[in-house]
Amino acid sequence: MEGKRSLRHKEIKGGGDIFLDNIKKGVVPKHIAIIMDGNGRWAKKRGLPRLSGHKAGLKHIQEILKTAQEVGVEYITLYAFSVENWQRPKDEVKGLMRLLKDNISNELERVHKNGIRVNILGRWHDLETDIIDELEKAVRLTSGNTQGTVNLALNYGGRTEIIDAVKKISHEVIKGEIGPDDIDEKMIGEHLYSAGIPDPDLLIRTSGELRISNFLLWQIAYTEIWVTPVLWPDFGRNDFLSAIADFQKRRRRYGGLDEDYG
Repeated sequence: MEGKRSLRHKEIKGGGDIFLDNIKKGVVPKHIAIIMDGNGRWAKKRGLPRLSGHKAGLKHIQEILKTAQEVGVEYITLYAFSVENWQRPKDEVKGLMRLLKDNISNELERVHKNGIRVNILGRWHDLETDIIDELEKAVRLTSGNTQGTVNLALNYGGRTEIIDAVKKISHEVIKGEIGPDDIDEKMIGEHLYSAGIPDPDLLIRTSGELRISNFLLWQIAYTEIWVTPVLWPDFGRNDFLSAIADFQKRRRRYGGLDEDYG
């Protein structure tokens, strides 16, 4: 067993096709959500401003999307900006918004060419008009793509999402379109930002923090969680494949038991 682990590590480190082929033979998560954490610490360790860490982190997104396509992951959800992130220094928030806009503008053509559909989760219509315009352009241009979906969680909060869903359902009850007894898990899911998107099979968090940070609170009820100490700007293809390899060893019982547990 130890020998196999060493070989596997070597193959991951070298980006070996053998390891990639083995992953394709197993159960690949349909939807992977990622908390991209550690940009600020990455910059601090190098004596750089925090914004440099955010900029460095953006460079890996295309690599992750490409790798996801290679192994058959259909949905990637990236926690890009939370409702709590507005509490950060104004200069940092302003810089983040600028980076967001520029990155969408610069990478949109490549994302579209690769057949990836862009979807936005959160109260993104509360952002600045120029950013909304870029996001709407991305959603519109890629709406017909079928080679994968990237969900950008922007101005997003898990509790906020549930609140907004409850408000929508409440209005329907008031209008008499539904009754209180009609409300069930399926109905709530259909009123979330993520309506129509399967719940994540795997949640990846970088930087080693053991928190959910108000991310997809409803959707991750039975999601497998994989935490790595690697900071997001250092997180690449091999780390992503390692997370999937670990997922393939898990037993998903959804609250039940399997034969080995009696």
